[in-house]
Amino acid sequence: FTLVAGRDDLLAAYVSALSRELERPQQPLELDTLYLGGGTPSHLGPDGLRRLFGLLAPTCRPVAGAEVTVEANPLDVTDRWVAAVKDCGTTRVSLGAQSLDAATLASLDRDHTPTDVRRATDLLLAAGLTVSIDLMTAAPGQTLAAVAADLEAFTALGTQHVSVYCLTWEPGTAFASQRRKGLLQAVPEETERAMFELAIDHLEAAGYEHYEVSNFARPGGRCRHNEAYWDCRPWEAFGPGAARFDGRTRITNHRSTTTWISRVLAGVDASGEIDEMTCEEAARERLVVGLRRRAGVSRQAFAAASGFSVEELAKDALVRWQRAGLAADDGDTVRLTRAGLLVSDSLWAEVL
Repeated sequence: FTLVAGRDDLLAAYVSALSRELERPQQPLELDTLYLGGGTPSHLGPDGLRRLFGLLAPTCRPVAGAEVTVEANPLDVTDRWVAAVKDCGTTRVSLGAQSLDAATLASLDRDHTPTDVRRATDLLLAAGLTVSIDLMTAAPGQTLAAVAADLEAFTALGTQHVSVYCLTWEPGTAFASQRRKGLLQAVPEETERAMFELAIDHLEAAGYEHYEVSNFARPGGRCRHNEAYWDCRPWEAFGPGAARFDGRTRITNHRSTTTWISRVLAGVDASGEIDEMTCEEAARERLVVGLRRRAGVSRQAFAAASGFSVEELAKDALVRWQRAGLAADDGDTVRLTRAGLLVSDSLWAEVL
């Protein structure tokens, strides 16, 4: 998730660098899923998006029935834009909604309104696209009642997928700086927990399956692209901050857009981080991402995929989690309970 704002002057160089990087694979990639995001490709507009897909076409070739996703800001979604994504073979749009409450959107410094979200969603659904929307909880000043109202409004939209994220106060961001100065207050931890439990209850009652810690889908609406990550399947990636994975090694491009552009155009390696895992480290990562899913981890399938048993990697941790009511084990499948899901991020250090 690299970020650069107000630099449309970089677009031409960005496209040139992307074109160069797409030459890296030795042959065209036959893809089950293709995802344009981790930035906001909708900013390119209809014509720019068509050019981008044209650039990708020689290298990235979705197979029949592939899932093709484009991320979008609500304000970018117009009739012409929807027509463009449809013409380019897009099947799914991930819409950065965050909230349908004007005060919450203002606190998150978003430039769209609840009306913009509803208009964009209506256009996308009417075009036959699968739509995923993001709901943010624990925003500055947000109340439990506001989250309840947001959930009612979100389910009324009729989208096939909802992702629910609690606000993270990342060091170095403007939010973190304002919090440090006392200008913003974080939502109390018990309220944050209540917000997430409310989201689970409301979305499940509305017919959404809670299939991963942060993700909910109506039947047939799961994000296949994310499921490929959680299955630890290999993937390719292009662009600043993009991470590719071969099953053992993760290579992440330099996160600075300008540095990535200059390196690629100069013919210099644009990699920023290289994470080479041992077989055991890869297995431990597979266990963690598997436990994030509500279906849990099948011992038999895990051993076949990783070469390790669940007990070899996490026997003591699993015993502790079960005693604390954080995990359940039926002899074949290990899964986190709701209590475990709510504190899952604090558990992974015991496995990794």
